[in-house]
Amino acid sequence: MELSKHDLEILRLLQINAKTSVERLSEEAGLSVASIKRRLKRLRDNRVISQEVAIISPNCVNQSMTFIISVQLNRNYSDCFNYFKIKVKNNINIQQCYYITGDADFVLIVTAKDMENFEEFTQLFFFSDNAVLHFKTSVVMGRTKVSLALPLNCVDVS
Repeated sequence: MELSKHDLEILRLLQINAKTSVERLSEEAGLSVASIKRRLKRLRDNRVISQEVAIISPNCVNQSMTFIISVQLNRNYSDCFNYFKIKVKNNINIQQCYYITGDADFVLIVTAKDMENFEEFTQLFFFSDNAVLHFKTSVVMGRTKVSLALPLNCVDVS
């Protein structure tokens, strides 16, 4: 889908605050409310805007610990990659999962209530699964930046 400078401005504003009103978007982008509504529908229909979510403070929902885990799978198991991807998608503690190159096959971002809760997670998710060959965990000491915003300055505009 070709994006215009107006589309990019709408996306920029929504990345800052997904609840920005259509009226405010209209004012900031210099377009009519009707035009903004049409553009938003097109951006959503074409999956340029794939989700609109709330970012919740982990401490407020008793998920005060975050872990970054690299996982290497046992390739002797057939279809281990698809199996692992499905398993990841079905686990609420896993916030993000990336299929990567290098020593590991996947990197996970995982939250837990405390170390005991994380230990339970590792027992169920890794130790009891023969498809997992090895995993390495880093404990997040502090959150410096949490964002899913993308740079929009590299897009060729129509």
